[in-house]
Amino acid sequence: MNVALITGSAGLIGSEAALFFANKGFEIVGVDNDMRQYFFGKEASTAWNVARLKSEIQQYCHIDADIRDEKAMANLFTEYSSDIKLIIHTAAQPSHDWAACEPFTDFSVNADGTLVLLEMMRQYAPKAVFIFCSTNKVYGDTPNFLPLKEHETRWELGQPHPYAKHGIDESMSIDQCKHSLFGASKAAADILVQEYGRYFDMHTACFRGGCLTGPNHSGAELHGFLAYLMKCAIKGDHYTVFGYKGKQVRDNIHSYDLVNMFWHFFKNPRKGEVYNAGGGRWSNCSMLEAIALCERITGKKMAWSYAETNRIGDHIWWISDVSKFKHHYPDWDFKYNLEDILRQIFNGLEKR
Repeated sequence: MNVALITGSAGLIGSEAALFFANKGFEIVGVDNDMRQYFFGKEASTAWNVARLKSEIQQYCHIDADIRDEKAMANLFTEYSSDIKLIIHTAAQPSHDWAACEPFTDFSVNADGTLVLLEMMRQYAPKAVFIFCSTNKVYGDTPNFLPLKEHETRWELGQPHPYAKHGIDESMSIDQCKHSLFGASKAAADILVQEYGRYFDMHTACFRGGCLTGPNHSGAELHGFLAYLMKCAIKGDHYTVFGYKGKQVRDNIHSYDLVNMFWHFFKNPRKGEVYNAGGGRWSNCSMLEAIALCERITGKKMAWSYAETNRIGDHIWWISDVSKFKHHYPDWDFKYNLEDILRQIFNGLEKR
């Protein structure tokens, strides 16, 4: 039996991974206790996605448990043991704004929870592959010191800077910068994943995501930029743009494209690896550009306003360089661009 254990299985990436790997013949064990509802309120609950997974995946077993609970995780890993071939760890407290409200909760979920899973893998399934959904926030605000230039609708990095053509690569330092508490907790987890790979000779990888998105995202104001923006566009709710003249740039990767990266890594895994994983130059936008595209897709004028103060630790410009991953796995490529993503989000929200 080949088991894929997926934490945060009712979230955007977790649910995409569950469907993807079920189609590859894996039995899916999903761990999710709907903490997203605790973080962001009832509207952000992922209960609807659990129901969807149960109805669409025959070999799906849902575990309502907390990844910080060592006893519960030990029982789970003991039950499946060496049948676990893959662990995809997406469960997290995902907002740098929210982290400052409850630092203990943020760190325990992001860092302690990751340590529990790594140690359970080492004890019960050491030959499995461990894939961690990290974040570009591990680089802190270092990208904000790049020599950016202001354009009509966005900030941009000009030639001949080495990051201008493809984006920011994994050589950027994570030291001597402001991370946000969320960035710090995810950086701790990121380093643990690397260390277990290198120190214990295990197959592990950190995928440092930009904006991860797709039609099954339960977007909230503090997390899930494109999904929440489109929700506001459809419902006519007010949206606030924070700082940088609304010209801050994000790359956006479809959940399918990211999970397809996981698949390629699983087939030929490495130890303690790190990849930047975002839409790159293929799929990116500024806030102003995203608003304009939402208005075009919905046919409605958005109700939005501008607040001068930016969010702490927020990036002015982030575009991921995925060249390293493409070099390691040349058969992988993007499937969905920005407009594809937003149209799918629109259709998904209208359906729900």
